Amino acid sequence: MDIASIALLRWYLEAGVDEVVGETPVNNYLTFKKKKNISSLKENCNRSFQHTKKSIDSILSIPNTASALAAQCTTLESLRAAVTGFDGCTLRTNAANTVFADGTPTAPVMVIGEAPGVEEDRQGLPFVGPSGHLLDKMLESIGLERHRNCYMTNVVPWRPPGNRKPTPVEVSIVLPFLERHITLAAPKILLLVGGLAASAVLPGHEGIMKVRGKWFEYSVGLTRPIPAIATFHPAYLLRSPAQKRLAWHDLLALESRLNQIL
Repeated sequence: MDIASIALLRWYLEAGVDEVVGETPVNNYLTFKKKKNISSLKENCNRSFQHTKKSIDSILSIPNTASALAAQCTTLESLRAAVTGFDGCTLRTNAANTVFADGTPTAPVMVIGEAPGVEEDRQGLPFVGPSGHLLDKMLESIGLERHRNCYMTNVVPWRPPGNRKPTPVEVSIVLPFLERHITLAAPKILLLVGGLAASAVLPGHEGIMKVRGKWFEYSVGLTRPIPAIATFHPAYLLRSPAQKRLAWHDLLALESRLNQIL
């Protein structure tokens, strides 16, 4: 060892250095600062993760909450109260009214639409606007009237802003209420009005053009399936009157099936 190295070691000893743990000097202050930054970063990430997880869990729990509420309802009135008081869907925030149902609850035919429009939201009743008036005339042509032998509701009980279609998430949130609604009403036949109603009640089936006029069986939560048939929404028929011919065939099929059941 040369004189310079010996002098350096002597200086280390005088400075209090009595142990060597590595060949490269380490700035412990910078190391501590780096560890502190990493720890802070980990803490922030963990806090962000927990917040995100809580939000996701809250969103995912909404359909389960609707399911729990719906399952507790043993009458249509208790279900109406549960739907009216439900705050798990943002559509309720901007809606003037909860549109639950109209007509005769014990009717053999239950009509299920998509969502309330402007007039429905104002009156709190389904199918009371221009398309509703057309639907009434369509049903009357085969002997059905909402206050005698027909019962009406929608997949979604609140009007979406701008009359847009409800999103799949919005539909999934409130679907347990509709399923319970069908169970409690126990109709002989379901008439699904519009593509959204058909896709909500008949999972796996796509497009109103493909399913309209055909018979399906609805069996969610039931011991005995209910025959279901889909047709065009009257709002669509107002825009496309040429399709009324096909809708008439759907109504005739409904009338024939109903006569067989009753």
